[in-house]
Amino acid sequence: MEDKPVYYADYLQLNKIIQAQHPESFREGQVPAHDEMLFIIIHQAYELWFKQILFEVDSVIAILDKPSLNDNSPEMQTVVHRLQRVVTILKVLVQQIDIMETMTPMDFLDFRDMLRPASGFQSYQFKKLEAKLGLKFEQRYGQHYYTSQLRKEDIDVIKTAEKGRSLVELINAWLERMPFISDPFWSDYEQRYINSLAEAEKNNADIFKTVFDAAAPGGERQFSHRACRAALFIMLYRGYPMLELPFQLLDILLEIDNQLGNWRYRHINMVQRMIGSRIGTGGSSGAGYLKAAMDKHYIFKELAQLNSFLIDRRKLPVLPPELTEKLGFIN
Repeated sequence: MEDKPVYYADYLQLNKIIQAQHPESFREGQVPAHDEMLFIIIHQAYELWFKQILFEVDSVIAILDKPSLNDNSPEMQTVVHRLQRVVTILKVLVQQIDIMETMTPMDFLDFRDMLRPASGFQSYQFKKLEAKLGLKFEQRYGQHYYTSQLRKEDIDVIKTAEKGRSLVELINAWLERMPFISDPFWSDYEQRYINSLAEAEKNNADIFKTVFDAAAPGGERQFSHRACRAALFIMLYRGYPMLELPFQLLDILLEIDNQLGNWRYRHINMVQRMIGSRIGTGGSSGAGYLKAAMDKHYIFKELAQLNSFLIDRRKLPVLPPELTEKLGFIN
C-alpha cells in the first residue's frame, strides 16, 4: 500500500490541542480574565512534560528490570542518556515559572475563585512520577490529604505505580550486583578508609557504621549497606574507566532531586507572591504545605548523604593491582 502523506497539523493533533483551552471566566455572564488563558496553557504544558518524563522513566525502569542486564552493553548508556533528558526537561519546568510570574496577584484574583476546588495538587501524573522514582506513601508529607482530592480512576493509577518496582529499588539492586567490592575486600578496606579520614570527620564513625556495616541495623533506608558501599566506591574511584558511566548515573539521580527541589522552591516563592498566606484552591495550606513537602520529598537523599564520606583524592587508599586491572581498559 502506498504511504499516506502526513500533514503537520494532523500528525500533531493540533485541532485538539489548540481547542483544549476553555477559561471559566470566558463563559457567558462572566467578565473575561485575560491571564486565565496563560494560566491554562502553562499548566497544560506542565502536564505534557510530565507525560514525557514518565515515558522516559518507564523506559529506564524496563531496562533496569530485565532478568539479566549486561552492564557492558549500550543499554546502560541509554539509561544515562534518557535520565539526562529528564533532567533537561525538569530545568524547562523551572524556567516556565518565569512566564507564570508575568501574571500579577491582581491578575490571578480575576479568576482564582472560579477554579475551586481544582488545584495543581490534583496532578495525578506528578504523583505517579514521584512513585515511579521511589517516593513511598509512608514518606509523604500530608498522607491524609495525598489522594483525598482525586477521582477514583486517578487514585488507581497512582496506586498501581506504587506497587511496581521503582527506580530507587532498581538502582539499589544494580548497585548490589557490583562485582568489584566483595565483602572480604570491604572488611579489609574499611579500616584503611577510616584511617584516611580527617580527625574531625572520625567523629562520624557511628554514622559510617550504620550506613556501611552489614551488621548494623538498616532502619528505614531505601539503599542497603552493600548498595551504599558500592555507591561510595564509585564516587571515590570514578576516575577509573569502568566506573565513569556508573558515576554519571549516580550524579544524574542526584541532579533529578536537585531540579525537583528547584521546581518546588520556585513554586513556593510564586505561591507566596500570588496568594500570600491564603489557603490553596484545593484546600491545602498553600505555601505551608509546599514547604513541608519540599523538605521531605527528596527521593535520592541517601545517595546525597554519601558525599559526607568523600575524602581528599591524595588520601585515597591505593587499590590492589588485581582490582585496578579490572577497572581499566583491557589491553
